[in-house]
Amino acid sequence: MMQAAERDELIELVREHALRLGDFVLASGQRAHFYLDCRQITLHPRALNLIAEGLLERLPGDAVDAVGGMAIGADPITAGLVMLAGQQHRPLLGFMVRKQAKEHGMGRQVEGPVKPGMSVVIVEDVVTSGGSMIAAIEAAQAFGLRVVGALAVVDRLAGGREAIERLGIPLTVLLTLDDLRIPPAPTS
Repeated sequence: MMQAAERDELIELVREHALRLGDFVLASGQRAHFYLDCRQITLHPRALNLIAEGLLERLPGDAVDAVGGMAIGADPITAGLVMLAGQQHRPLLGFMVRKQAKEHGMGRQVEGPVKPGMSVVIVEDVVTSGGSMIAAIEAAQAFGLRVVGALAVVDRLAGGREAIERLGIPLTVLLTLDDLRIPPAPTS
């Protein structure tokens, strides 16, 4: 299990590298006084190691064949998980979900060495409303994958967990918004 010191280190890395204060419109369409640019940590060597270790130990059992999620946000997380699993001699594959199926080549929306019937877990950097993760779940299911869980780095506590779990998919996260100690929005 992720030790308290490692969790605290990940929190500090998120605060230092990914947290931006200001006025932002999120992918969900909601406005926020802060933004979590998690590519700054999922592409950071120490942070990605902490993320991959924390998420790998939270995979629901050994019956998971692959992990993946919506490109681009989930790609580094998927790569980190697959690499760490490989170092531990665990047969975990990765896959990517495109926003839309390609119009050339194989015309796929789900890419990677996965086949229909495999059990998979969807990964994501930040969950707000859950829309991106739900889109990845639906694309994976349409491809024929059996989605058995979802993992994320940060839950913004904005309804995403509830939306994902309404689909019957359990969501596990490393951190929540409360863990990040974000200053309140400035008053006008």
